[in-house]
Amino acid sequence: MPEPRPAPEHLVDRDPQVTPQQMAAALVPPPQFAEASFASYRPDPEYASQAEVRDAVETFVTTVPEPARRGLFGRKRKEPEVPAKSGVYLDGGFGVGKTHLLAAAYHAASGRKTFGTFIEYTALVGALGFQGTVDLLRGTALVCIDEFELDDPGDTMVMTRLIKELTETGTRFAATSNTPPGALGEGRFAAQDFLREIQAMSDRFDTMRIDGLDFRRRAVDESASVVDDVPAALAALTSSTPSGTGGPARVTQDDFRSVVAHLASVHPSRYVALVDGLDAVGLTDVQAFTDQTDALRWVALVDRLYDAQVRIVASGIPLDTVYPDVMLEGGYRKKYLRAASRVVALTRAEESPRAS
Repeated sequence: MPEPRPAPEHLVDRDPQVTPQQMAAALVPPPQFAEASFASYRPDPEYASQAEVRDAVETFVTTVPEPARRGLFGRKRKEPEVPAKSGVYLDGGFGVGKTHLLAAAYHAASGRKTFGTFIEYTALVGALGFQGTVDLLRGTALVCIDEFELDDPGDTMVMTRLIKELTETGTRFAATSNTPPGALGEGRFAAQDFLREIQAMSDRFDTMRIDGLDFRRRAVDESASVVDDVPAALAALTSSTPSGTGGPARVTQDDFRSVVAHLASVHPSRYVALVDGLDAVGLTDVQAFTDQTDALRWVALVDRLYDAQVRIVASGIPLDTVYPDVMLEGGYRKKYLRAASRVVALTRAEESPRAS
């Protein structure tokens, strides 16, 4: 007689604790980009900027900056030309391969390097303090920052200060976002000191625009998949899909609103650990958001689910329709649309490619 399949776990029962050392060790590309390279990036021939940016980022990351030239007696010569930028900033829509190119840059770079999302770096500052984070990252050849977005002007000021401190010691940066650095925070904050910080960061980066269509939406239908019976769908999944360790697939099953409420008790820096080891999450009775803070926490969880390629099985309304028009018209529109694109892929994992 076959062994009975284990009952689904519950996401709301998970309360992971993460040490600063674990946070620092996790600053590497997510598993789906472990083999990402410039050669494996597939630019859309309809959009020339994709191949152009790929080549420009490869040149940036594989070109070793020249040391400052020195005159007699070892003194540095004054250079009349404007110094080269210390970073590249990839701006573009969803699903055009920005994260793939960022991971490719990480893999191609020589020397010590780190890769993390904006929120992972700010969480590290929260755990180690600003100076502790500077000390940890000092000497890093390349720091890759994915999803450079603004939820809080204080976090942005911390990050721009961190960039300034590290660039002065030779560290270079590569970053991605759906908004150019000069427009970050547009529609959200207008304080003059905040805008000044944004301009300081913008001046340190070469902005490269990537045009194109969302590959995730090109690959599948336009909406997230919905099932009538989440327990039955999860049972079928565990019967047919082994986990990464070779045993039955590890799945969770929870009411959608319960998960959203649970996210309020877990810092976003721990969402990586919250979904660690899972193959699928089941969500019953998905409903539209009424609170923007809840919606933003959900976006952060979707990003971590997507990084780990954890499949979503859900009932209720399609997960790409949970943001009401009033939210989509606000300053977080691009965040919500990115999450919508990603849940389409995760709910249709058997139909869509696991690519950039």
